[in-house]
Amino acid sequence: MSGPQYGALGKAFTFARILQAVCLIGIIGMTANFVAMMVAANATPPQVLIGTLSVTCIAVLYCAITWILYYDNMLPFLINTGTDTLLLVALSVVAVTVGKPVSYMNCFNIRTKTSDLISTTAITQGTYENLNKAAARINYAMFAGASKTTCLEMKAIWGLCIALCILFAFSLISSVCLWRRSKAFAPKQMHSPA
Repeated sequence: MSGPQYGALGKAFTFARILQAVCLIGIIGMTANFVAMMVAANATPPQVLIGTLSVTCIAVLYCAITWILYYDNMLPFLINTGTDTLLLVALSVVAVTVGKPVSYMNCFNIRTKTSDLISTTAITQGTYENLNKAAARINYAMFAGASKTTCLEMKAIWGLCIALCILFAFSLISSVCLWRRSKAFAPKQMHSPA
């Protein structure tokens, strides 16, 4: 079980996939925690969080499948390049959308007199009660600035999205290079003289 023999380029591709999976799982964990907290308060999570969760769940599944195909030497590198490009675009949109309000926030200026968990839960429940209707939609910018912890976690999600954009650009370039290499070293068909 030695895996494919692509040298340093193959190891770089594998390392990028591992880092992508780690970043994606971190984003999924933090985002799912926020969504669960909002649903428990009978509020509808912002579309930004739902979109982030959707894109990252698809991306982590994609990373797992492509790495297995790569390890079994069955990965079509050209198709992988196209899919990496699509995920790069999707993650860029997520990074910009998540980062819009968060980039202007200074998390350390947010008051910390009450517990961050209580403050975040209070804004979630307060939004629901103020709107006085089932499945109230929470304002993302207001939620992101609800507490120091929430603000820092949203900035972490934003930072991991930016890191994922870089990693997917790297794996995209690696995939193109691996495709060219596999094409150059492919066994050529021998034609017998007729």
